[in-house]
Amino acid sequence: MTDITLLDGSIGQEIVKRSGDRATPLWSTSVMMEKPDVVGDVHLDYFRAGATIATTNTYAVYVDRLDRVGLEGEHLHLLDVAVEQAQRARTAHGSGRIAGALGPLGATYRPDIAIEQEKAAETFAINVRHLDPHVDLFLIETASSLHQARTALMGCARATDKPVWLSVTVKDDDGTQLRSGESIADLAGIVSEFDPAAVLINCSPPEAMAAGLEIVKTFGKPFGAYANGFTRISEDFLKEAPTVDALEQRTDLGPKEYAAFAMGWIDQGATIVGGCCEVGPAHIAELARQLRAAGHTIT
Repeated sequence: MTDITLLDGSIGQEIVKRSGDRATPLWSTSVMMEKPDVVGDVHLDYFRAGATIATTNTYAVYVDRLDRVGLEGEHLHLLDVAVEQAQRARTAHGSGRIAGALGPLGATYRPDIAIEQEKAAETFAINVRHLDPHVDLFLIETASSLHQARTALMGCARATDKPVWLSVTVKDDDGTQLRSGESIADLAGIVSEFDPAAVLINCSPPEAMAAGLEIVKTFGKPFGAYANGFTRISEDFLKEAPTVDALEQRTDLGPKEYAAFAMGWIDQGATIVGGCCEVGPAHIAELARQLRAAGHTIT
């Protein structure tokens, strides 16, 4: 059958749930200062569930986000802690790769936040340079617009020779459009220019993925998807400095239901699957089970 790369699931939300702390605008970043082992334990549980990649808890670790709460001086230290915890989990498990997560600048699902190209690219490059010696690849996550995708890829191009995977987020009700309203098809030029090693769709409803993947598969790159388990992206979450409390978890997307969607993406030709927000270790374990039962090899 097919070799499938199985990503992990939600990192930030899983950490917040386990830490017992109230969600903050920085989601799980503060946990790395107070309870860092929680981060490593989450990574280890995903490895044990069958995931072959640990995505570092660096999604929101940028100076601009840390500056809002007076933690800009902790920037590089937090990157180090995130990598150390992913490495600890891999060592305990005995295998696996580490992906350096690069979330969007400013805020998630906000294509209207368009930081000037050079400033944005260098902001990404700073994180990439620091993480580069310690990760196996980079995962650009939740890019909501062509601008966000381009600047993240620019930052990677100037700071690493390691594989870079680009993942974008699409509209809840139209998987053919980025959250900016731009067509996924218009990513083709950016993909051709920067040559990422894979193109994915993430943090959108599983129902939206199939339409987007039909376009992404034409780019000639390995492709895949990892969806979220939210009912919808609420207006409250699109306000300044939101917390995950503004989002509601679906009750109809258990491990078997989620795995059924992911197996459908594989039927479309996807070779990289996993989970995003509200998709936890139990979902990844069930997906691993179904992959093996179907004769696929998890790599």
